[in-house]
Amino acid sequence: MDLWNQLLQGFASASTPYNLMWAFIGCAVGTAVGVLPGIGPAVAVAMLLPITSQVDVTASMIFFAGIYYGAMYGGSTTSILLNTPGETGSMVTAMEGNLMAKHGRAGAALATAAIGSFVAGSIATVMVTLFAPPMAAFAVRLGPPEYFLLMVLALTTVSAVLGHSTLRGVTSLVLGLAAGLIGMDQITGQIRYTGGVAELMDGIEIVLVAVGLFAVAEALYVVLYEGTAPDDRNAMGKVHMTGSEWKRSIPAWIRGTFIGFPFGTIPAGGSEIPTFLSYATERKLSKHKDEFGTTGAIEGVAGPEAANNSAITATLVPLLTLGIPTSTTAAIMLGAFQNYGIQPGPQLFDTSANLVWALIASLYIGNVMLLVLNLPLVGLWVKLLKIPKAQLYAGILIFATVGVYGMRQSAFDLVLLYGIGVLGVLMRRYDFPTAPVIVGMILGPLAEAQMRNALSIGEGHWSIFVQRPMSLTLLVLVVLILCGPVLLRRLRRQPPAH
Repeated sequence: MDLWNQLLQGFASASTPYNLMWAFIGCAVGTAVGVLPGIGPAVAVAMLLPITSQVDVTASMIFFAGIYYGAMYGGSTTSILLNTPGETGSMVTAMEGNLMAKHGRAGAALATAAIGSFVAGSIATVMVTLFAPPMAAFAVRLGPPEYFLLMVLALTTVSAVLGHSTLRGVTSLVLGLAAGLIGMDQITGQIRYTGGVAELMDGIEIVLVAVGLFAVAEALYVVLYEGTAPDDRNAMGKVHMTGSEWKRSIPAWIRGTFIGFPFGTIPAGGSEIPTFLSYATERKLSKHKDEFGTTGAIEGVAGPEAANNSAITATLVPLLTLGIPTSTTAAIMLGAFQNYGIQPGPQLFDTSANLVWALIASLYIGNVMLLVLNLPLVGLWVKLLKIPKAQLYAGILIFATVGVYGMRQSAFDLVLLYGIGVLGVLMRRYDFPTAPVIVGMILGPLAEAQMRNALSIGEGHWSIFVQRPMSLTLLVLVVLILCGPVLLRRLRRQPPAH
């Protein structure tokens, strides 16, 4: 009962006009940040950190939280309409959402993204309220062997599911893994695979690759292979969901929520892994498999968007209970806490209970604000598709160029952007999936670091991966995913016994 009293006190604090104003500003700024590629919530929070130093600590944290989960929704808008992910967590949404938009179903895609974000955010916030300490305690027990095999599981699932050919999926994944190794070794600090190019010492930016493979490649592909004549596939469609689409979306929202939440509590790659896993799950379970990769399946938007929002909400669990940030934005929010002389950790719920519960209550309020902000705008966003192709794709190229140049003010990044865009055109032309490239780049360096740490713990013996129950379980899952389909096919080929 004490829990509910504290939560009610949090709502009383978060519902003051002053805090509500900051929550609204945070949600609005976050949505705008998500739409613009190259900025991201981490950069926005870092830029605004000095401005809010004179603001009340509760209002400041509510503001930053609004930016964080607002950006996750905003990224879905341009992903769906323009195939331009504003955030790496929205890359999966672009795959099916943009196909839906091209076939006159942009309104339904935007609606399922908005409502799915609300549903997942609300359920995840309830889970933060009820299970924050137990979940954090479980996450702490995971070590390098578990993290490594968790990433191998994600890599295996993605390469097996994405694309029409497993070989093509694995090829794209290997390309991403190789690109992820360029730059500075995380453990030794040694520079590798840069070819003497100084600009590659810090590695290749994930956002740059995402914008190149999706936005630039999309614009170039349309010009080279489809032309800029009016396309009736972009005809204005309805801006709401039908009963059938609701029926297909609701289970995907629920599954995505419960896939995303655990990943938010552990430092295993942010919201990218659960969104890809959710997409893989929906593609396996869907009764409309023919829509995936052709006309666009609504489950392929609903599940990943829910997983994305759920994972973002869950990052507050280790941040508040252990003082451990599991994403770049969470790390900057940790710095904001410390600027106010507050150290998140096990004692935070006792020493700053009012702040913690006001922040948790603001998540409920912020989710409603985002829904109210964005659902009425669905019709307005869909009108972007009425812009003539020539002007639309020219605008996308300008938008992508300015966004990428703004990250590091580097002309080399622009050369790299368009080089990756040309690669994206070739991959699309010869039916190689682009998503595994991003997954490989994100997970490759993380998996390598965790593998080397695990081997250090095991004194160089690979048996460390089978000596721990959790890592052994994950290893068995990986083997089942790799070998299960082959065994099932062989069993089906065997003639029945007489």
